[in-house]
Amino acid sequence: MNIDLIKEYINRYKKEDKRIFATSSFQTQSVVLLHILSRIDKNIPIYFINTGYHFPDTIRYRDYIVEKFGLNLFDVKPFVPKLLQNDRTSGNLLFTSDPDYCCYLNKIQPLEPVLERMDVWINGIRADQSTTRKEMKTEELTPNGTLRFHPMLDWTNKMIYQYINKHSLPKNPLEKKGYLSIGCEPCTIKFFANEDSRSGRWHGMSKTECGLHTDLVKKKYTRNVT
Repeated sequence: MNIDLIKEYINRYKKEDKRIFATSSFQTQSVVLLHILSRIDKNIPIYFINTGYHFPDTIRYRDYIVEKFGLNLFDVKPFVPKLLQNDRTSGNLLFTSDPDYCCYLNKIQPLEPVLERMDVWINGIRADQSTTRKEMKTEELTPNGTLRFHPMLDWTNKMIYQYINKHSLPKNPLEKKGYLSIGCEPCTIKFFANEDSRSGRWHGMSKTECGLHTDLVKKKYTRNVT
């Protein structure tokens, strides 16, 4: 989807008096959508799901990008404190024994109230990132009825970096250190050669998604807009 079409979608939502927001993980590849949105409307709320486990580099990069683009940023934080996020048997934090539940407490649950009060969720998933995302459409519904809008769905990794280079956009400093897909620090390792770029997330586990793009999507929504 080109930038003009993204703008058309957003303007249509506005004319329909839809309450719009976007989320971002502030990885390098997130910067393209953030840059595009800043050129369309700097007032669109950008929600950062602050799990408390992010790399310090990501937090510094987030703050820099927010100031540089003039973004309207909001932090979303977990309701359950870390001292209560432990395995009852071992006492270890949940990311060591139950990463799905850890993601629920730190990512999905904190976003649910936002979805309840907003109408359109803009997020930057791409079809080339995983088989799960490849099956998604330009517009989907969350279980509670909020519309998901995926303007970057048909963008490729090559297109992302062409845009970054064209506009001289800053990259997350962790990329130079070998991290190509960046999430929470305990569950992210450096990229391995000859593996998928998301191989560094939950490495060695069958887990490939945090749940934001699986649990928070209504699978039977059939509208496909291109």
